Amino acid sequence: MFERVLIANRGEIACRVIRTCRRLGIHTIAVYSEADQDAQHVRLADEAWPIGGPLPADSYLRIDAILDAAKKSGAQAIHPGYGFLSENTAFSRACQQAGIVFIGPDPESIEAMGSKAAAKQLMAKHAVPLVPGYSGDKQDNAHLAEQAHAIGYPLIIKPSAGGGGKGMQIVRSEAEFPEALATAQRVAQAAFGDASMLLERYVEHPRHIEFQIFGDRHGNIIHLGERECSAQRRYQKVLEETPSPFLTPEKRADMGAAAVAAARAVNYVGAGTVEFIVGPAGDFHFMEMNTRLQVEHPVTELTHGVDLVEWQLRIADGEPLPLAQKDVISRGHAIEVRLYAEDPDQNFLPGSGKLQTLHLPAPSTHVRLDGGVVEGDTVTIFYDPMIAKLIVWDEDRPKALQRMREALAACEIIGPKSNIGFLERLVRHPAVVEGRIDTSYLDRHLEEFLVGDAVPGEDVLFAAATAALLHDEANVAGAATDPHSPWARADAWRIGHPGKRIVALGWREQRFEIEARGHAGNYQLRYGETSCEAHGACLSHDNLSARFDGESQRVPLHVDAAHVLLHDAHGQRYSFSRAAAFAWEATDAAGGNQIIAPMPGRIVLVKARAGDTVEQGRELLVMEAMKMELALKAPRDGTIESINAMQGEFVEADAVLVRFAE
Repeated sequence: MFERVLIANRGEIACRVIRTCRRLGIHTIAVYSEADQDAQHVRLADEAWPIGGPLPADSYLRIDAILDAAKKSGAQAIHPGYGFLSENTAFSRACQQAGIVFIGPDPESIEAMGSKAAAKQLMAKHAVPLVPGYSGDKQDNAHLAEQAHAIGYPLIIKPSAGGGGKGMQIVRSEAEFPEALATAQRVAQAAFGDASMLLERYVEHPRHIEFQIFGDRHGNIIHLGERECSAQRRYQKVLEETPSPFLTPEKRADMGAAAVAAARAVNYVGAGTVEFIVGPAGDFHFMEMNTRLQVEHPVTELTHGVDLVEWQLRIADGEPLPLAQKDVISRGHAIEVRLYAEDPDQNFLPGSGKLQTLHLPAPSTHVRLDGGVVEGDTVTIFYDPMIAKLIVWDEDRPKALQRMREALAACEIIGPKSNIGFLERLVRHPAVVEGRIDTSYLDRHLEEFLVGDAVPGEDVLFAAATAALLHDEANVAGAATDPHSPWARADAWRIGHPGKRIVALGWREQRFEIEARGHAGNYQLRYGETSCEAHGACLSHDNLSARFDGESQRVPLHVDAAHVLLHDAHGQRYSFSRAAAFAWEATDAAGGNQIIAPMPGRIVLVKARAGDTVEQGRELLVMEAMKMELALKAPRDGTIESINAMQGEFVEADAVLVRFAE
């Protein structure tokens, strides 16, 4: 086994590889950018080497810097993780030429699968089912339009060189095709340096099901079952699970055999994933092959009782696969979701900033956490804003879903906004619970998963206020030298009459003031014209129990001096800030007369000029930030006074990009 391994990655996957290496007694070497000098993967590794500036192109994508660090540190092998250089043929070949083992497939395999078009042509020769389409070398726009007409609509345009859904466009008519093609080409050129496209017939209401495959250098190739990845938003996976609730044993066997055939077509070695698109009738078609470990690999590990990173290390060292196909056994059901710093109600705008609070459930037999940050760390603007992966396991799917609901309810993130509430609604939604979600369901019904304009009801406000009162009283009493003194009570005590307190709660830029009288778990509460009496209230193990107007309730929540987090009877999450009990003044930073940059990023398209008269909602600029494109739109009807950014320019957060005439 290797003695020294360098991990050419960062964040969660680097930490995950380090954990397995440590268990095997392997000395780990991390690399880091200027933005990551205090990152967790740097702290966990046995040693770490700087490789450049904060942008990926200046650090984690620099083959020369990574190989230099590997040589100087005496690394025998390099684990690429996923993303960055993990599927880069040049990197795999450079490692080979430097005499360092690349923990992944051979360059020829990566190259064969690196182009979606070439991969489809190869799969056709090995009788792997394909979706009708065009994957040829002739790429002029007129020819692509002709091929689209021949394939028929609806169809999907895909960048040949990329993955992750970047640049993919669904086209439903010939009239839409030119603009959709131009968008796909622009995104592909920026993301992959290659604007080549392939066209496919679009399968309506498809499922996305992938198979984990593994090969060794002794001619053995097996699969370790499937992962259902149909819960997606804009081609990005949101929830993954295994086994798929859709597949029959017969269909699973057929797809597994096709996945192994695809791997044999390129003499595959190491961990990989064969992805299929599956029609409502069960017809399946090869989509692509990922020549690396996948983000969602933990669900396979939990159901099969294996460590896929350990398998990668052993196979890269020349060992045979530890299991034959007949020995692969799956047990129970596992589900994974990803906690992101993003705002679902603002079109999933990525966030950044310090994690002031990061509460996650305790790991157990049923709960696994794969993360790359801890409380106090900063989510930077330079990389993917994932905070952690949350994975649960139980004996069957209903139990696993309930485990996931409980685990999500125990999560709290304060600092950048997060997608926890969105995920909680996702795992309670009937389409997910009943296992009937398809890859476009979330995009078609996104409003069903968002809070939107909903506001907390009086019952929620009264419960949050009661928890805040109990918390404050306990803290004052605990600090008192004489607990029997009336001055040790935090109930606004007055001689001759009960005092009134104001509990001020902030939620989504709104302020709620609840009047309270009483103490020690017995309160008279009022919000506006609505009143409530709470009796026998007490806090225990992150739960509030009380009688509200005579009705006993148990409310899961967490309360401290700054926040109250609770769930209502329907599982809806509410996170309140403890506001000061003085007047609230809301301000409109933009004033409706300007567009500001929501975060640092690069302007990729300017679609208006000074002097233009535009309507509210018209797209004026396109900005690239945190691995996604953001459309910046006119806040109102009016005339543009000035545009303060040029195409290709990097802008800072809160920079004024467009001004409107008064």
